[in-house]
Amino acid sequence: MKLGVIGYGARIRHVIAEITRQDPACRVTAIADIQMEPIRRELSSSGPTDIRFYDSPDAMLEAEELNGVLIGTRCSLHTAMALKVLARGLPLYLEKPVATTMEDLLCLKLAYESSRSPVVVSFPLRVTSIVKAVKEIIDSGRIGTVEHVQAVNNVPYGSVYYQNWYRDEAETGGLFLQKATHDFDYINYILGTRPTALCAMTSKQIFKGTKPAGLKCKACSDNRTCPESTAFREDLPPEWEYCCYAEDTGNEDSGSALIRYESGMHVSYSQNFFARREAAARGARFLGHKGTVEFDFYTRIVKVIMHHTPRVETIEIGAGEDHFGGDAYLARNFTEVMRGEAASAATLDEGITSALLCLKAKHSAETGTFQNIAFD
Repeated sequence: MKLGVIGYGARIRHVIAEITRQDPACRVTAIADIQMEPIRRELSSSGPTDIRFYDSPDAMLEAEELNGVLIGTRCSLHTAMALKVLARGLPLYLEKPVATTMEDLLCLKLAYESSRSPVVVSFPLRVTSIVKAVKEIIDSGRIGTVEHVQAVNNVPYGSVYYQNWYRDEAETGGLFLQKATHDFDYINYILGTRPTALCAMTSKQIFKGTKPAGLKCKACSDNRTCPESTAFREDLPPEWEYCCYAEDTGNEDSGSALIRYESGMHVSYSQNFFARREAAARGARFLGHKGTVEFDFYTRIVKVIMHHTPRVETIEIGAGEDHFGGDAYLARNFTEVMRGEAASAATLDEGITSALLCLKAKHSAETGTFQNIAFD
């Protein structure tokens, strides 16, 4: 099973490691990356390799016979690279967000509708054991029809969005696309219904300031007293090196959205990027008339609370590592998709819906308007 890679970054390397662990018959045979020579040296340092390297994805796709392609470029290039793969009908593993602009998203939608490529989007939360358990409980009817959802994501590692390349909003498209895209997707999956409208708001209260643009923590005079300094942190990657209080630090540091669904019920969602330690939380409450189901990825606890009888059921789920076990599931799913043995567990249709929600939320926050969830 021959894999081609477009953009050999840290995230896609992890995905590849999971794929080869799930199916040792899969191997990377071709890489297209603008950092071709450094990657070649890095991989050859651990022994001989028969991987072929290309300075453009077009050259790789033209020359190679591949069973599947993985895209791990920076976010702003996801759509452009996906269009090239979709045009050839190859199985595709696409990192999220699937697009960072409305124009790209519409192009991606149209290309996918005319392509034969099966696509797995990197949405590991929807396939975790804890999300599947919550969906099973809701689908059983125990709490009645879900009529309200309260969801939260307090990110304890939020500095990544201000202290390395993610701080560039032109690359990320904002933090709805970076984080909420996962949460919107698992909520859509659990509900099994369509979002129709939303409004949103963002704030930037903490990670802003007047430090010089491009300042790195090691060069900052406050690096021994600043609580966010990475100058002496050996537990963080060296890429987390920029001052988060510099004038060129991008991205909001909190955001919220209200999303209406086709039944008339709504979801409230809020995310925060300066929470730390035990303030971390990621999960949701699903409320029906009969009862409530709530869960948190960090605690690995699901609670079923009945409204009309004094009964609370607590379930502890073995959530797993790496996106709470979801990475391994999607890696296995992609190998099965390439072999024609399974359908995608996270389709591009679902990736497009989630990205559309995020882009509409971003626009709503910028304009103070309600937005319909449609290509208009």
